[in-house]
Parts: sequence; structure tokens; C-alpha cells
Amino acid sequence: MQLLVKNIDVLAGIENTGLRRKMGKEMKTLTSVKNAYLTADGGKITGYGKMEDLPANADLAQAIIDAKGGIVLPAFCDSHTHIVYAGSREGEFVDKINGLSYEEIAKRGGGILNSAELLHNTSEDSLFDSAFARLKQMLASGIGSVEIKSGYGLNTQDEIKMLRVIKRLKAASPMTIKSTFLGAHAVPKEYKGRQSEYVDLICKEMIPAVAKENLADFIDVFCDVGFFTPEETAKMLEAGAAYGLRPKIHANELAASGGIQIGVAHKALSVDHLEFTGEAEIAALLSSQTMPTLLPGAAFFLEMNYPPARKMIDSGLGVALATDYNPGSSPSGNMKFVLSLACIKMKMSPQEAINAATLNGAYAMGLEKTQGSITVGKRADLFVSKPVPSLEFLPYAYGSDLTAKTILGGEVVFENKN
Repeated sequence: MQLLVKNIDVLAGIENTGLRRKMGKEMKTLTSVKNAYLTADGGKITGYGKMEDLPANADLAQAIIDAKGGIVLPAFCDSHTHIVYAGSREGEFVDKINGLSYEEIAKRGGGILNSAELLHNTSEDSLFDSAFARLKQMLASGIGSVEIKSGYGLNTQDEIKMLRVIKRLKAASPMTIKSTFLGAHAVPKEYKGRQSEYVDLICKEMIPAVAKENLADFIDVFCDVGFFTPEETAKMLEAGAAYGLRPKIHANELAASGGIQIGVAHKALSVDHLEFTGEAEIAALLSSQTMPTLLPGAAFFLEMNYPPARKMIDSGLGVALATDYNPGSSPSGNMKFVLSLACIKMKMSPQEAINAATLNGAYAMGLEKTQGSITVGKRADLFVSKPVPSLEFLPYAYGSDLTAKTILGGEVVFENKN
């Protein structure tokens, strides 16, 4: 289908150099066109430019969208979520208000173990329905691509159940979805004191079962204090790699765990969280192809230190931003709020934040060749805002609903009626 989006106040996120990701000072550059149009055909971008240069036959497109002075960006790419879950954990929210830490709640059987018990007692159909509803919420904030992790199963049967739900979501949703096996999200109660046996179960039983059904694109491990050691992490990543699963790691959320260095050593596509990141970690990342992915929603909700985004970018690193949408530490899939947190709490410029949530987010999922920027030949995945005074207004108005439309593959998949 031919598409024309016209009367765009600012078309931003243009990339025509073939850049796969933005690093350091490059992140400040968000190429844009004022008073613009964009065309697409067959779901891919075919052209863009100033309205005064609109081709004479452009108005013959099968679908014409008047942006009415709104801003158009690449649809956001959310490279870290846990949206297949059962129930909610607002009781733990109250525990946090009353002074308990994330680690203390986990030691009492809460946190991930709580979600694992709820998921065990929930049907695959119910998990699918609730996760699909969350995907619709994410569409409304302009997200077009998403990575979804397992990790609330913590046994072979329930991890497979989660991954089958993700496979169904891939087929049912217009979003581009990547799937990650995260059996090493926590150690289940029945393996307390026998953590090495659980690691063996992941390597010898879970990973082969996941691979047999072709259920995952990536493997992830929570490499942090109180969870899995660097040595255990390396063992599981190597087992996953033998079945073609590229690593992604939860690292350095609770302490300087060594997870970043392990991720780099095993060519992880991304290392995520990174609240505890120093000179050694930055040096390791600078020599790698690994994308540091920051999750400010979790730092906000848990009242933790924010990752040192400013130091990382000023050192020459690129970073990605993701929502970490999950029931325990970041119960929101609103990418616009993540942009606001990045600017307010991590001192990223609006341009840096948008690059982090688009092209760099796409890179963190292996999608940078097809998504994440306004580039001829890439998918026409677009966020269209309501009319706003400027690009900077998007993160500035942190609580405002500013999405007018979300377009994926050249078709409108969300339209704001308000």
C-alpha cells in the first residue's frame, strides 16, 4: 500500500549514512527536516523531504495522513521487557514504601519468585491475553519493536510456556518482536543451596528444549550480587551459544558484579541496567560491539541510583533506552516517560534520548538494518505526535498523552481518538 504523511512540522531521526548505531558525540545529532512529508510503499519508506518539494503524484497514494503539524519520529524500539507475567505485585510496592529493599523482598520469597509462582498457576491463554493487552498499551506510546524475555518460569515446563506465549504474540501483533530465554532470572526455591544444580538444569535441559522448538533469539542471565556469578553466567552463555542463542545480560544493577565484562567477553548484543558502571566497565564497552542499555524506569521505581549516562556518552559510548516493563521494578511500558527520565535524571539531551530509544534500541535487538531511523528502504514504522511546540516538548511534557498515531509497516495500528 502506498502511504503519504504530509504537513509534518519536524521529521526527525533521519539517517542516510548507513550508520548502525550512534556513539558518543554522534548521539547529539538528530537529523531533521522542517515542514516535511514522508512516503512509503509496500511497508517501506520510499522518500521524504520538504512539503514544497512534494512530488506531483504523491497525493494519489492509497492512504494519506495529515500530520497537522505534529512531529514524526521512527517508532520507538524497546529492547528490554518482561511483559509475559501473571497478576501484579502492588503488595511489594507497599513494602518498598515501608522501607524494604529489592534484595530484602527477594529474600522473603517475593520479587521474581513471587511472579514465578503466579505464572505457574496461570494458563497459556490467560498469559497471552494479558500480554497482548500490554502490547496495545505500548503501541499507544509509539513503540513499534519490542524484545520480550521469559524468566518467570524457572523450570523447563513454565519457561517453555512463556516462550510459546511470546511466539503467539509475534504472530498476532503488528509489532516486531524478539524473544529472549531468561531461565537464569533467579534461583527457584527448590534449588536454594543447590544453585550449581540449577545452572546445570538450564544448560543441559532448558536450553536444548528451547532450541528444539526454536523459541528464542537470545539468551539472558541476571549476573549480579545475590543472583548468578560471572563464572555461572559464562557457563550458561556458552551453552546458549552452542545452540545459536546470542547473549544479552542483566548486569550491574545491584553492584559492580563483573557482568559487563562477562558480556563483552562473550560478545553480548547488549548489557542492561548498569547502575554501577565505572571506568573499567566503560573501557571494556568502548572496545566492543556490545550496546549498553539503560532502564531508568527501574531506577525510578526502586529509588536506586541512575546509570551514569552522561559519563558514558561523554566517554564515547552510545547507549540505548528501554522500558524494562515488568510487574516488580518497572510496571510501565510508556517510552515517552523513559525519555523524560533520561533527560531529567540522567542529563541526556532530548536528541540523545530519542537516538537511544530508536536507532540504538534497534541495534540492541539486531534490527538496525530495518528499523530505528527514517531511512529509505527501512520499514515505515513511525511515531506521529499531536501538534506540539517543538521536539523538546516531547520529554518536557512528561505526563502528557502526545501520541496521535503509531504506524507500522506503512499502516496505522494505533490512532488516538482523544
